[in-house]
Amino acid sequence: MKFAEHLSAHITPEWRKQYIQYETMKEMIYNAVEEAPSAEATDQELISRYFAKVEENFFQYSDKELLKINTFFSEKLAEASRKFATLKSELTIRTNEQIESPTIRKRRNSTLRPLVKQPPSARKIHDLKLAFSEFYLSLILLQNYQTLNFTGFRKILKKFDKELQTSSGAKWRIANVETAPFYTTKQVDQLIKETESVFTTQLEGGNRQKAMKRLRVPPLGQEQNPWTTFRVGLFAGSFIVMVITVVIAANFVDSKSLAHSWVPALHIYRGTFLIILCCFLLGLNTYGWRSSGVNHVLIFELDPRHHLNHQQLLEVSCFFSVIWSISVLCFLFSHYILLPMFVAPLALVTVCLLLILNPFRVFYYKARFWLLKVLFRIVTAPFHHVGFADFWLADQLNSLNGVLLDFEYMICFYTAQVDWLGKEIVDDNSVCGTISYGVRPIVACLPAWFRFAQCLRRYRDTRLIFPHIINAGKYSTTFFVVLFDTLNKAYKTNHAKEYNAFFYLFIIAKVISTCYTLTWDIKMDWGLLDSNAGENKYLREEVVYASKYYYYFAIIEDGLLRFKWVLAVILIGQNFVHKEIVASIMASLEVFRRFIWNFFRLENEHLNNCGQFRAVRDISIAPIDADDQAQLESMMDEEDGVTNRHRGDTRRLITNRSSKKETKILVDKDDDDDEDDD
Repeated sequence: MKFAEHLSAHITPEWRKQYIQYETMKEMIYNAVEEAPSAEATDQELISRYFAKVEENFFQYSDKELLKINTFFSEKLAEASRKFATLKSELTIRTNEQIESPTIRKRRNSTLRPLVKQPPSARKIHDLKLAFSEFYLSLILLQNYQTLNFTGFRKILKKFDKELQTSSGAKWRIANVETAPFYTTKQVDQLIKETESVFTTQLEGGNRQKAMKRLRVPPLGQEQNPWTTFRVGLFAGSFIVMVITVVIAANFVDSKSLAHSWVPALHIYRGTFLIILCCFLLGLNTYGWRSSGVNHVLIFELDPRHHLNHQQLLEVSCFFSVIWSISVLCFLFSHYILLPMFVAPLALVTVCLLLILNPFRVFYYKARFWLLKVLFRIVTAPFHHVGFADFWLADQLNSLNGVLLDFEYMICFYTAQVDWLGKEIVDDNSVCGTISYGVRPIVACLPAWFRFAQCLRRYRDTRLIFPHIINAGKYSTTFFVVLFDTLNKAYKTNHAKEYNAFFYLFIIAKVISTCYTLTWDIKMDWGLLDSNAGENKYLREEVVYASKYYYYFAIIEDGLLRFKWVLAVILIGQNFVHKEIVASIMASLEVFRRFIWNFFRLENEHLNNCGQFRAVRDISIAPIDADDQAQLESMMDEEDGVTNRHRGDTRRLITNRSSKKETKILVDKDDDDDEDDD
């Protein structure tokens, strides 16, 4: 592998600009050689002056790079030293609290409580373990930073000597690089050893094997598991075959048997299909983020040692798609297998819920538990701190609004319209899918309410009107859209009049809501339309993805799909297409729109992390002063719509390899293969 590719594959993306600019320095060497005067047509003294000037310019640039690296390394090392001291202090406090008697601790706390802040006595030992493991990961990244930069200097200076036929590069390396603080300092290695020792002796009871398993640094560029790849291919192939079978079989099923059953079946199967589709597209999102260097693991505050990669997400979605297609086939051929027609869709939903909610440590237990925990925080939004994963998943629910309505329909259908002992379906279309009891409008408002409550909670925590109250106003427009749509349907039901005042109020509310959300998507969530975009016209100064046309396509696509409801109103209003078919198409398009939205939303958040050089999770276990807390939350106020305050050029894939050693050094320090120099 060429070293330039090796460097791009192993760097910490949030620190990208702080590494040696190897490609730029290599280009300087090649340009110098190409532009050198010919020895046959030019005086030797002129050639010597030319190369002397080249050396001067090259080493001036090298000096700047070395100064940048030394400065950044020193800052990160000082930060690591302070963090380690804080962790040891908190560990000491925790240990002392466990040793002293409960009576003494209670008496001391009651005496000191009015005077000083209490130490984090309520913190579990799990918090300290997590903080130490994240700190250990940051040390490995810093050690990796040392190794990569030294290797980069060694290789580029070796190339300089080879191309210019000189020994100045080697002399400069000995005089400057090998005496530079970032290379000579062994404090990072010492901190790694001390962290391992403290973690082993005080947090894992001396069990080094258990401690190193907990501290294990994963390969950030995860290698593909061949068995997972096989299962993805197997499930995907099976799904395609069964979908073709479903399409062919549907043409031979008795149309009379489907006359009263296809609408309820569409509701039930559509909801589950959209969730499966969303999971599949999330797998593609994850692959795109990882390939472009967007650190979604850090953004979602996931455990870098245990999380689903894109392969596993695709595997889960393809597995559920096979179950879905089997259920559809059973539904179509229910008369031949002697089962009531609507047993199959009910069995599908039941199996899916059991797989997701089962308490056993199988089928990606930690990922399922994380999902359920975030969903719980979303449902109880006003009572919890709101993190990025919380409002990101709540935004996904806003695109899956139709799924909630389909599940409401399914519950109504199985409780009110299915007669298992009689003719199976009771012809009572006045109940399910209507606004008779006002349940559907409430369900339709739930996703918007979750985000509205989250915005209010974030305002309570930060006291910032912008962006939180303004963002809450965006979601409040959904309430008016649902209200006027409900009143319009009720009026048409009672008066059989297609167009009325409520219809026009619905259109006005929908236009306002669409324009509001579209503007927020592009300007706030994606950080585009930046006036200081430079050559990236209408975009922003820094972009991650390879082509600017991706961004222009996304802007146009988002605008068109935000206004897709206009087409739906026309098609349904003029009875061109059945309303449930239109709803199915529109719901699928909305899932696709959210799929595109995800790429640029996380890219914008990633650029914010690059500006802060934040590469690992910040897990604080020390009490924070109230004023400092307010300031920190103020600095973090744009998780809901980052305006790209910091810049970072992140275009390449992070693919760190892990060593077999207990102390994981992600780069081979002794890689002297000359083939890598190109």
